[in-house]
Amino acid sequence: MTIAYNERSCYCGEVDSARIGQTITLCGWVATRRDHGGMVFIDLRDREGLVQLKFNPETDPPAHETAGRLRSEFCIAVRGQVAARPESMINPRMRTGQIEVNVREIDILSASETPRFLVEDDINTSDELRLEYRFLDLRRPRMQRSLITRHRAVKIIRDYFTDHGFIEIETPFLTKSTPEGARDFLVPSRKQAGSFYALPQSPQLFKQLLMMSGFDKYMQIVRCFRDEDSRKDRQPEFTQLDVEMSFVQMPDVMTVAEGYLVRVWKEILGVTLPTPFPRMPYSQALAEYGIDRPDTRYDLRIKDVGDIARKTDFKVFTGPLDKGGAVRCIRVPGGADISQSEIEKADNSLQNMLKGIGAGGLPYVKIELADGKPTFKTGVAKFFSPEATAELCERVGAEPGDAIFFAADSVDNVCKFLSRLREEIARRRNLIPAGLWNFLWVIDFPLLEHHAEDNRYYAVHHPFTAPMDEDLHLLESDPLKARAKAYDVVVNGVELAGGSIRIHRADVQSTVFKLLSLTQEEAELKFGFLLKALRHGPPPHGGFAMGVDRLVMLLCGLDSLQDTFSFPKTAEGYCPLTLAPSPVDQKQLDELWIRLNLPAKK
Repeated sequence: MTIAYNERSCYCGEVDSARIGQTITLCGWVATRRDHGGMVFIDLRDREGLVQLKFNPETDPPAHETAGRLRSEFCIAVRGQVAARPESMINPRMRTGQIEVNVREIDILSASETPRFLVEDDINTSDELRLEYRFLDLRRPRMQRSLITRHRAVKIIRDYFTDHGFIEIETPFLTKSTPEGARDFLVPSRKQAGSFYALPQSPQLFKQLLMMSGFDKYMQIVRCFRDEDSRKDRQPEFTQLDVEMSFVQMPDVMTVAEGYLVRVWKEILGVTLPTPFPRMPYSQALAEYGIDRPDTRYDLRIKDVGDIARKTDFKVFTGPLDKGGAVRCIRVPGGADISQSEIEKADNSLQNMLKGIGAGGLPYVKIELADGKPTFKTGVAKFFSPEATAELCERVGAEPGDAIFFAADSVDNVCKFLSRLREEIARRRNLIPAGLWNFLWVIDFPLLEHHAEDNRYYAVHHPFTAPMDEDLHLLESDPLKARAKAYDVVVNGVELAGGSIRIHRADVQSTVFKLLSLTQEEAELKFGFLLKALRHGPPPHGGFAMGVDRLVMLLCGLDSLQDTFSFPKTAEGYCPLTLAPSPVDQKQLDELWIRLNLPAKK
């Protein structure tokens, strides 16, 4: 028998009670097979879900006989009648749990080898194996939901920005290497021997040139590339929503970005986000959260207690302070119940966690009530006088039953240690509310930062970010005090998007290049096309880029970007499925004028 599988009636997950009595055709993969005393039941799976198939040896012996040969992941087509399940067999956990299909005909479209892992959610297998058999991994319901959500989010992008007058314009993939950010992926040129293209880390300069070309509202869903190690929130190739607008200032761009996020959260999650999003200066984010992408769903704010720490004779505190460092702390309400083992003795202790990122230790105190007054106990309590104890408790709002954890080091390290400690304590003590979406804008970033190792300035965002108008004069006198017209969208501790108003004056751009230690000749060599355009009537403009992969990760409640891609790479940039990257033959190398100089094999 042959079923016209191209005429399937609907997806498996769409069969409902309204179809009872209808004869339908379904296609999909065998998820499970159960033999109940001669009656065979199959759960058939496709991208929309599962439906139960029933094979009766008395009414449909040929179909029943074929069902006996089915195994996991066989691809089949069936035709049968939809029936209501007996009340005792209704499965309320399935969308199709009230019905089943009495199969009359079945075709095995293709067989399957025994899968290397179960095609279901919550599997216990290695990422390497999942990626090697990605075509099976992608059949899992969670993975199907992720990629379908990605499709929906991208469709909303195009609908929203089209509604707001934006034009989608593609920019080149083969472009010029400008090594000012991450490492480029290079592509050798066959026709220009010894020269290379670079795959774009961002369409930044092209979208600015489009503003100078008169396209005042541009957007693009674009693939970008960075040759850096992968992490949970990084891949060597990624997708971003890229937006640029002319004749705007910061509030205009921020309003457009908020509008899209409100729409996608409403349409996909049914969540209404309040606007405008709160705004937090960069300096406040670092001072209170230790990081420029703060998670504000829980408190545990950082407090500066350097002046109080200086009154102690504890060298762990006074040493860093004498070198211009900081002593800051976090108060943990009810934290006196955290055991000494969890703080400093167990393998997974808080102290060992911090040592793993460079901290020397984890000074702490617990607070008890003694003689009617809060008193420090355990840890570094002996270094605090009664007066310092009272002053510190008042500063941080500490009460009996609390704990206080300290960090003493350079300002940058103290921020790093306490931001990490804050996140870990919140996770361990279940302080993070479920279902809460805290969006905010981080603003007032510094324009530049100074690196002592090579004694030069670097752009905090990128070299094309405009300084605040009122800070322009500082570029000559005190550039580290100049603030940028930059803004980042942060949600629940994840940086989702970032952007800025761009420099649209050639003289200001040249000044910034000089501050970044680029000579006039180097600036012309790397960015001459931009400087040329800036001398031909550029409009004021600005925009942002939003990570589509991170967006989908948040919408689907995932903790890794890997599950938002169809075919991702490992942390080493390797694809276990296609075995890329792989060697090429000598003829290809000769055509590209490339000679390999590989390290000796160990």
